[in-house]
Amino acid sequence: MLISQFDPENLLQNHIDSILFNNLVDDGSKGDVIFVFGSQKSYMYRAPEAIKLYKQKRAPRILLSGGVQWEGQNDVEANLMREEALKQGVRKEDILIEPLSKYTKQNVLFSSKVLESSIGLANVQRILIVTTAYHMRRCHLTLMTLLPDSISYTFCPVNDGVTRRDTWFMNERGTARARGECKKIITYIRNNQLMDFDIELS
Repeated sequence: MLISQFDPENLLQNHIDSILFNNLVDDGSKGDVIFVFGSQKSYMYRAPEAIKLYKQKRAPRILLSGGVQWEGQNDVEANLMREEALKQGVRKEDILIEPLSKYTKQNVLFSSKVLESSIGLANVQRILIVTTAYHMRRCHLTLMTLLPDSISYTFCPVNDGVTRRDTWFMNERGTARARGECKKIITYIRNNQLMDFDIELS
């Protein structure tokens, strides 16, 4: 079923589960770059996953994207993640930084310029995506919409505290977050900001 065909105001639990989580699991592939989307706590949750993948030699470089400086933090998301990566032994020359983006579409647009200037988009065959599990679908669709069709993707999701696939519907915050994320995705697709996508229903 195409995502655009769902009614954003009448989403059932299995609709939300399918849109956000179906078939977004790590296939174990190696890639050219690990793309990490920033968030308030990305240096605590997402950066460590990227560092683990790098140390497993799943990709030779990490691209850290995010230009928001959250209250109580002394720098923007990308730079905080970079500090964490350096602390954990990632080589400085293997870290690419995109420190200006404020939201998901900008993450991809601005990072595409970093990729082009550093290694050339034509040399990127596969990207390993690191973000929170419930955010993965939107990141994937944004990448597919804005980057060359020749690039393939591997999903490397991390879990936050309240929006895990097996628990989001058990707490108010997780339910609101998951439902809101689905509404965003459907709206963006209907407004031609994201490509449509056919998903299997759970």
